[in-house]
Amino acid sequence: MISKCMQSVLSGEDLSFQQAVDLVENGDPFELYQAADTIRKKLHGDSLDLCSIVNAKSGKCSENCKFCAQSSHYDVEVSSYDLVDTSEALLLAKHNERHGVKRFSLVTAGKSVSMDQLEDFNRIYIKLREDTKLSFCASMGFLTEEKALKLKSMGVQRYHCNLETCKSYFPKVCTTHTWEQKAATIKIAQDVGLEVCSGGIIGMGETLEQRVELAFELRELGILSIPINILNPIPNTPFAGLSPIRVSEILSCIALFRFINPKAVIRLAGGRNLLGDEQEKCFISGANGSIVGDYLTTIGNSLAEDIEMFSRLGFDVNIKP
Repeated sequence: MISKCMQSVLSGEDLSFQQAVDLVENGDPFELYQAADTIRKKLHGDSLDLCSIVNAKSGKCSENCKFCAQSSHYDVEVSSYDLVDTSEALLLAKHNERHGVKRFSLVTAGKSVSMDQLEDFNRIYIKLREDTKLSFCASMGFLTEEKALKLKSMGVQRYHCNLETCKSYFPKVCTTHTWEQKAATIKIAQDVGLEVCSGGIIGMGETLEQRVELAFELRELGILSIPINILNPIPNTPFAGLSPIRVSEILSCIALFRFINPKAVIRLAGGRNLLGDEQEKCFISGANGSIVGDYLTTIGNSLAEDIEMFSRLGFDVNIKP
């Protein structure tokens, strides 16, 4: 069954919802991981898409996402500021560029940013353009067409807006905004010519079927950069008491996302450091991208550790001197 589905995907056919669920429920997990990695190798070779982020505006978020330390609804100690220092952003960007990272993103907490705030961030992008050759992304909440066009004029090429989870489970995760609002922002970004990066978080209590739903929703939206985050339960948030997701579930999820979105970069993101050495298995189960460095309010692997691991696994990380 797994081999047949793999051949179908490689020949350009889309997997059905039930086929995807059956791959996990009725298939051998190790065969599934190997097949997903075969799809990755056939369609993407040994290329690895690395990106890094800086927390450009932190804390005091009005939204009540149950996983997030930056929400003002929960009593979590987190650094709060309205604008990262330009020199700090530049230092981090240049450090990543020296290690072969190609993309760098400014990420802000909050429902959205104002046009005046965009001007502040533009000053950082200007300095980054002057001193690096990186490609630039942004993750700044909900967009209007005016804001999307402004970001594009600032040199931003890709906009990030995670769906977080599938439409059916979203109300269990957040009630201050909707899945539809996120999908609308993705459409606005696409309409003005921005690439889009969108994925979600697994381990928030969703079912296997709901993870598959998310993968299909991303396929329908035409997303070609899909970050998969693993919930890192943060004390005093509503999801603090959730049990850690099993490694086998993580690997199966990555493999399924590869089967369902074969042409996309499946990007391991926040929470992978929780896996320790086990995270290497993710990159031989279909993943071909990663966010590297520290992740907003949780600490990731060091960049040097990441580069060493990716090289050892046979990926072309294009390390610069």
